[in-house]
Amino acid sequence: MCGIVGILGREPVAGQLVDALKRLEYRGYDSAGIATVENGHLERRRAEGKLKNLQERLNREPLSGLAGIGHTRWATHGKPTENNAHPHATERLAVVHNGIIENFRELREELEKEGATFGTETDTEVVAHLVTEEMKKGRSPVDAVRAALPRLRGAFALAFIFAGEDDMMIGARKGSPLAIGHGSGEMYLGSDAIALAPFTDAISYLDEGDWAVMSRDGVQIFDVAGNAVKRPVIKTSSSAFLLDKGNHRHFMAKEIHEQPEVVAHTLSHYIDMAKESVVLPGELPFEWNKIERVSISACGTAYYAGLVAKYWFERYARLPVEIDVASEFRYREAPLRKGDLALFVSQSGETADTLASLRYAKEQGLHVLSVVNVQTSTIARESDVIMPTLAGPEIGVASTKAFTCQLSVLACLAIAAGRARGAISDAEERKLVRALIEVPRHMNETLTLEGDIEALARDLGKSSDVLYLGRGTSYPLALEGALKLKEISYIHAEGYAAGELKHGPIALIDETMPVIVTAPYDSVFEKTVSNMQEVAARGGRIILLTDSKGAAEATMPGVTIITLPDMPSSVTPLVYALPVQLLAYYTAVALGTDIDQPRNLAKSVTVE
Repeated sequence: MCGIVGILGREPVAGQLVDALKRLEYRGYDSAGIATVENGHLERRRAEGKLKNLQERLNREPLSGLAGIGHTRWATHGKPTENNAHPHATERLAVVHNGIIENFRELREELEKEGATFGTETDTEVVAHLVTEEMKKGRSPVDAVRAALPRLRGAFALAFIFAGEDDMMIGARKGSPLAIGHGSGEMYLGSDAIALAPFTDAISYLDEGDWAVMSRDGVQIFDVAGNAVKRPVIKTSSSAFLLDKGNHRHFMAKEIHEQPEVVAHTLSHYIDMAKESVVLPGELPFEWNKIERVSISACGTAYYAGLVAKYWFERYARLPVEIDVASEFRYREAPLRKGDLALFVSQSGETADTLASLRYAKEQGLHVLSVVNVQTSTIARESDVIMPTLAGPEIGVASTKAFTCQLSVLACLAIAAGRARGAISDAEERKLVRALIEVPRHMNETLTLEGDIEALARDLGKSSDVLYLGRGTSYPLALEGALKLKEISYIHAEGYAAGELKHGPIALIDETMPVIVTAPYDSVFEKTVSNMQEVAARGGRIILLTDSKGAAEATMPGVTIITLPDMPSSVTPLVYALPVQLLAYYTAVALGTDIDQPRNLAKSVTVE
């Protein structure tokens, strides 16, 4: 939700902290700040709004400390003002925090009775005062943090620095990720390895409940019970990624155009191209024939990827699938059969609700398989088996390439399950795999339609409401299209199964309502055309995404057609995702919104 970083350096760290925060700004950008230890005392610089505002303040009021922490915020408790910006501090310490302290109100009341004075609306300030009170009792910084951590309820990653302690930093995690970077005479702390990539490629990940005491010479790590533990130091390739926009105006545009490449990369990880068969990496801890039901949980765009997968698993593997929004699944106490499969989808691998759902499924004795983009994430580490999506870092908050890579992996899984269960033949597997192999080519062809889509989007930007319709696997794309438009253009949009049009949404149709229909020429195309005729009869404006056969059949007035390449219906969700994304993107461009960092959103939702 927020991004945190800490550095124990040999030279002034303010510039390095800002550099690291730039890589974390996708996690939140309501405000930013840093604090350093300066000649034994603490100094802070904070600013409302994006990181450039903090950079401008540091240009006016530089910091020279060799030890410091930084934060970029997505507001949860308290308005996104400078006063509520992190780091929060007392005369003894400064702290940055990612997460939510659920019992902050009761702790605040207790601390106020003891004389603490609060100056912000945030839950994080409670942490600063709680540790400070322990230090006032004579405890050392390490013992004060040790005493305070068990009193905090909720999800958090924390980083502390202390007045008079130029060679100490303490980090802690419970439910939110935290990585330690190892340097030569320097140490680093960050929300993820990408933040630390400019400084080191040697990373340790704290496990759930861990806390760490860092100096420039190394780190001591303790588990939740206070026992000294060691966590492996691994080499990360994050530093190899160049996080720039290239020739594109926005990261989102760059990531849309990367999809043919990253989808090809992902598919090559799961497909034997010569034999035209799916070959899953590694051994599965279960047999597909012994699975009676698959439970899929995810959030946001990943949920829609899972919804497409439901169609695939049921159609090609004849496996019943239940799918839930993870925030509902974790609380509804679903009855689950021991030995069945729970499948989780997450770009970051840190989504709080998805992680909680995973833990519930493990408690019920299910096999846990996760589709994640970050192989060192908490969800990846706690799963029985992971199927990585090889999308690379996705910086735009609105997911694009991660979605199509998730679909690629899920399609391969469904085919593998179908073949193992005898639901499809060798010939049918080869046909389905051949269609997947051709997807990157179809994506490249679809991107050549960008100019036509941009022209449509300029008109779409004049609308206040938009309706998306689809049937079968195009229904999740309708939901995803509406989500994308809402996320980055702030236009109200709704996605519906086309068959539901007469059950309410048709009341909204008039000449001002654009209706975007995703309808490749498949087994349900004629049914969708009937729904389009109902829209046309009421003066609705239709944008139809279809193929050459569908374009020839859709002869009604008032329809604007985007004709995509012909392809088997099994892979249309992967390719039709691109024009859906481009429509949202160019609508947002026309409206001048902040596309890569839309208001109120964060890339990785690590709290409820």
